[in-house]
Amino acid sequence: MNSSDPVNRDREDSDHMEFLRESGECYDIIEVARKVVSSLDLNAVLETILMNALDLAQMPAGSIALYDEKNETLTLHAYTGLSRKFVEQRSWRPTPGGLTEKILNSENFFVVEDVAQASFPLNLLVQAEGLRAILAMPLRVQEKIVGILYLGDFKPRRISAGRLDMLSVLVSFAAMSIENARLHAEMRELASRDGLTGLQNYRQFQKLLRDELSRSRRYGKDLSLVFFDVDDFKAFNDQHGHPAGDHALQIVAHLLEDCFREADTLFRYGGEEFVALLPEAGLEDALVAAERARRAVERETRGRLRSGEGEGLTVSVGVAQFPRDGETAEDLLQSVDSLMYRAKEEGKNRVYHRRQSTDTAI
Repeated sequence: MNSSDPVNRDREDSDHMEFLRESGECYDIIEVARKVVSSLDLNAVLETILMNALDLAQMPAGSIALYDEKNETLTLHAYTGLSRKFVEQRSWRPTPGGLTEKILNSENFFVVEDVAQASFPLNLLVQAEGLRAILAMPLRVQEKIVGILYLGDFKPRRISAGRLDMLSVLVSFAAMSIENARLHAEMRELASRDGLTGLQNYRQFQKLLRDELSRSRRYGKDLSLVFFDVDDFKAFNDQHGHPAGDHALQIVAHLLEDCFREADTLFRYGGEEFVALLPEAGLEDALVAAERARRAVERETRGRLRSGEGEGLTVSVGVAQFPRDGETAEDLLQSVDSLMYRAKEEGKNRVYHRRQSTDTAI
């Protein structure tokens, strides 16, 4: 059969079109890789990778879960084409012998062309979702697994070797991009934290205070500040030493943090000072939380300090509310700071706030 044969020409045309299509897809992969490698926004990286992997595999559903090697836990971060019930389980551990464990142990793509023929137990959610074909691969950076890419179809599928090769290229860039973005996010988180107590630091307090003030003005919501200063802390340090002082501040930080709502944020303001930001909390609610925290420090530190580190600690506390005690960040801070010093002047270990005409202790 020569090249003028119509059948041969059709085959050549088909091969040429396939070559052009795959060449175009390779170019697309390179463009995607260039974008995600240069991005440090983890959510944007995950969404870009997932959508392009689905396009390349020509599958309607998929997800990316990040892997915590220390805790052997996967957490869902990006998904599309899946039901709300399916994605409700945001975090899980691999089941021995199950699909996730097999994927984690796989060096290449793990392909299930028809789950009805699978030789291992399938998650009940996968069965209920109606997924029939699964294509998945661990996202590796050298020997470290950073996540899993899952792709799925609701009918049995066969994936060509060429398409798997192109997906492998995308996945290799994906893993590096995810690791870079995650490390960047971790560094940003570390930069916002106090190294001793693990609380958010002064810089974060200034940023969040302005953000919450702006929100409170816009929507007419309450906002309160509670300011703490550990009483006689310099004397404690002088008597017991700085290591004991550091340990005491860690104890106080943990006790204070436990006394506030999940919506509230406690910061280490500096030295032995702490401040809590209470969105949508009026004065009465803030006073209740402040007194609860004061009592916790007075009651609990004695039993938590090491032997020889003293008989316990107390805190003096000021409470201020926006806008009654200040309409700007500077005014509100000045008010709550002066109220805390009034608590110290009046004998320490007490909570002070301003009534309409005078400063008052609880």
